[in-house]
Amino acid sequence: MSAAIKNKPTSKRKTWAEKMLPDKVAVVKICESDFADIPAGSTMLIATPTIVDKYIRQIPKGKFTDIKQIRKDLAAENNADYSCPVTTGIFLRIVSENANEELQKGKSINKITPFWRVLNAKSPAAKKLSFGTDLLIQQQKNEGIIK
Repeated sequence: MSAAIKNKPTSKRKTWAEKMLPDKVAVVKICESDFADIPAGSTMLIATPTIVDKYIRQIPKGKFTDIKQIRKDLAAENNADYSCPVTTGIFLRIVSENANEELQKGKSINKITPFWRVLNAKSPAAKKLSFGTDLLIQQQKNEGIIK
């Protein structure tokens, strides 16, 4: 075995909590060209996982809000025309995975971010969850979001 391979540092995968990036700040940019549903010349918010987390935590028990509404509300709150669909989706996953990580470490279900109030079990985002959709579906049933 060569010395270069033997001494190669092992990269430790970040936890979902580390990916929450509490120091990161939101940015509003002008889109130079059309992007997704955002026309060129519009302002676009690139939120943060913490902003998405805070938004989800204010959704009342038993209510459901989809990602389109989240994007619309966050854009309005941050004086932007739109919110980035890509980063909002990524941050939604980070928030959901972090909530599950906290639950696995013993935090009460009532203390974690209620991501089930924003994810549809059949959505592409929900299908990417490392822990599956059982918790999501069960909590939606518990809160009367689905039957």
